Amino acid sequence: MFTRRQIVNLLIPLMLEQVLSGLMGIVDTMMVTAVGESAISAVALVDSINVLMLNLLSALAAGGVIVCAQYLGREELQQANNAARQVLLVSLGLSLAIMAVCLAARRPLLSLIFGSVEQAVMDQAQEYFFITALSYPFMAVQQTAAAVFRAGRRSTPPMVVAAVANGVNIAGNAVMIFVLHWGVAGAALATLASRAVSGVVLMALLRSPSLPVSIRDYRRIRPDRTVIGTVLRVGVPTGVENAMFQMGKLMVQSTVATFTTAAIAAHAMAQTLDMVQSMPSVAIGLGLLTVVGQCMGAGRMDEAKVYIKRFCLLAEGVLALMCLLIVSSTPLITSLSRMTPESAELTFRLVLLVGVGKLTLWVAAFTLPQGLRAAGDVRFSAGVSAASMWAFRVGLCLLLCRGFGVGLYGVWIAWLVDWLCRAVVYILRFRGGRWTAHQVLR
Repeated sequence: MFTRRQIVNLLIPLMLEQVLSGLMGIVDTMMVTAVGESAISAVALVDSINVLMLNLLSALAAGGVIVCAQYLGREELQQANNAARQVLLVSLGLSLAIMAVCLAARRPLLSLIFGSVEQAVMDQAQEYFFITALSYPFMAVQQTAAAVFRAGRRSTPPMVVAAVANGVNIAGNAVMIFVLHWGVAGAALATLASRAVSGVVLMALLRSPSLPVSIRDYRRIRPDRTVIGTVLRVGVPTGVENAMFQMGKLMVQSTVATFTTAAIAAHAMAQTLDMVQSMPSVAIGLGLLTVVGQCMGAGRMDEAKVYIKRFCLLAEGVLALMCLLIVSSTPLITSLSRMTPESAELTFRLVLLVGVGKLTLWVAAFTLPQGLRAAGDVRFSAGVSAASMWAFRVGLCLLLCRGFGVGLYGVWIAWLVDWLCRAVVYILRFRGGRWTAHQVLR
């Protein structure tokens, strides 16, 4: 169904978009570090909650991609457009509700999760959380719009808008942190501005009638229970999976919060660099949703299998290059970030450890299941992810860190074991072929 040029035109902008997002994370971390280690610790703690929200919205968007892609594979354009409108309606409503809860209960929520942190960290975390929570509706709009563009094989507009939003964020950080000296509040305001720009511009671009899937006439959008049910049937298991995954990370973060400030800062930087390593391969997985979704919608299962294998091989090659780049540049990044020698050394060791694990486990654990989800095998993928996360990423982490006193290394060892479990199960599932028996569209 896809020519090589179409695949390249889909994946290259996606990878650039993800890399830009990761680089923005590094620049954010470096700029906030200039405020002090308590500031970077506060931002890292709150961003654990923000990432939970982002993953919930991206799961709904992924459900929208799969449904729209399968309708496009059937050449049912009207149904694809209706599905996009329903995803926007649901994600925007959810984001507004969660924003209201977070604004009203931010203090008890942060105290419940991170109650043992230093008071200076908690004060800055509350300030950062209040401002970034205001960006949730813009995140919902941005995730939905980007997903609709991807479903229609148009990944360039989200990439261009991401570049512009990153520029807004970096410029805002520079002015508000270094000129106005607003600290974490300045960083949060820059993030809010960049997300607002991204969401508004993407929705404006998505109004074009020349697109295969577009969203216009907002006042005429009404809930369609059948389509919403289809989107939720695909998106909710992934959303629950992502939510539990992030809840597990929050539990792990509460353990990390008991370590020294230097260890918390090293963990935050290592997480950011780990994310950047993964970004291009994450983009390939997102592209796989579109490709496999359209293949399955058109009834071409054999082509779907071939594309899953090819995309996984491509993701492995790109990941190897990114791991080499990040490991070699980590000393420079920690130096520019003005991290203490203790934090910088610990960061480098963690990045090296994770890089080795990524090369052998990550693609099978995270790229491969995207192909299974695109075919409708979402409940199995969600179940495996949740079970492995609670057993290893959380359970083993608590055992190593609190039971045996391994320290920060115990957190990352538990993550690697989690990846190993996922990789083995997903490979067996793919080879068994049962994932092809699912049907997204009735």
